[in-house]
Amino acid sequence: MSLFDKFQPIADIQADLQALGIMPFGAVTEKLLSSTEAIVNGHKVILAGTNNYLGLTFEPECLEAAKNAIDELGTGTTGSRMANGTFAGHVALEKELAEFFDRKRSIVFSTGYAATMGMGSTLAGPGDVIVLDADSHASIYDGVRLGGADVIRFRHNDPADLDKRLRRLGDRIDNTLIIVEGIYSMMGDQAPLAEIAEVKRKYGGLLLVDEAHSLGMLGDHGRGVAEAAGVEDDVDFVVGTFSKSLGSIGGYCVSNHDQLDAIRFAIRAYIFTASPSPSVIASTRAALRLMQERPYLRDQLWANAQHLYDGLKALGLQVSPEVSPVVAVTIKNRNQAIDWWNRLLQRGAYVNLVMPPASPTEDSLLRCSVSAAHSAEQIDRIIEAFANVQNTPVAN
Repeated sequence: MSLFDKFQPIADIQADLQALGIMPFGAVTEKLLSSTEAIVNGHKVILAGTNNYLGLTFEPECLEAAKNAIDELGTGTTGSRMANGTFAGHVALEKELAEFFDRKRSIVFSTGYAATMGMGSTLAGPGDVIVLDADSHASIYDGVRLGGADVIRFRHNDPADLDKRLRRLGDRIDNTLIIVEGIYSMMGDQAPLAEIAEVKRKYGGLLLVDEAHSLGMLGDHGRGVAEAAGVEDDVDFVVGTFSKSLGSIGGYCVSNHDQLDAIRFAIRAYIFTASPSPSVIASTRAALRLMQERPYLRDQLWANAQHLYDGLKALGLQVSPEVSPVVAVTIKNRNQAIDWWNRLLQRGAYVNLVMPPASPTEDSLLRCSVSAAHSAEQIDRIIEAFANVQNTPVAN
């Protein structure tokens, strides 16, 4: 056995796809035409798989802020936040995030992965307990493994199972961190956060919610599922990313716990990596401001989500359990999923192909996501592309 043998199954899949001339995991975006259209692998397509939920990636104010930051501060910070990498923009963004979430403390990370992984690996360590939703994102699982706490999974979106797991902990509840997501990235389903918060109030522990896919979507201010459910006071830590609704890259954690200022200096994912570049911070700050100034984007986003969901469901496809900006179509046969992904691309709809183990079950997914920037005509074209591939046989 060599170090490379364990990668052979991946190499076999790559070879199969290459033989078919299909590259679902290496498709090249050659040119972006707008926030909703691009040239991908030579095809002009509607972007139906990005997480650009509010369509802000080409917003002039964001572009100008980024360009000005490059002119004034250069292309990168060339250091970590603990060394030379804390610029005035990082501090300003942390202040603005804390104000937006109505929290006392905030940390900005270089990526959303670093935020969730870093908080998960740092808040609970050996001797502590983490109770997490079974469908949690890979970054959460990676973090809790690194931390060394005892990890207990509860059934996805099942507050009764969470209740059972917490009840068994006894006195260990004092050292327990509960982790859930606001909207789950693969199926787009929302956490029953009001019920989860009720269980937390019953037993205790600290609650961390990843709002990566719900920032800007839900709540009167766009703060996410916790705000929409009216349970923000029950959430101890909110983490998320800038790479979706805010159209840039980076991550954050906000909290009312004063200890977050000390925790910052124990997070390896914060300490030992370069800080976000000035242009990224500048565009993120602009997008955060626009998100608050334009609440109508949320209405447009949900109207588009309903449009796509209804259209795909009317085709008889197995869609996500509830309406969401993430609309996943379940395909039980892997080869059919690969074939459909390829023909959707050829017909002008670029969606995400998700196969096990990345999907939550043994099935494959064609994961679609909508943006507030999509037009009704573009949504119709995505639905039409699905109808076309549905009505033609799977290629051999």
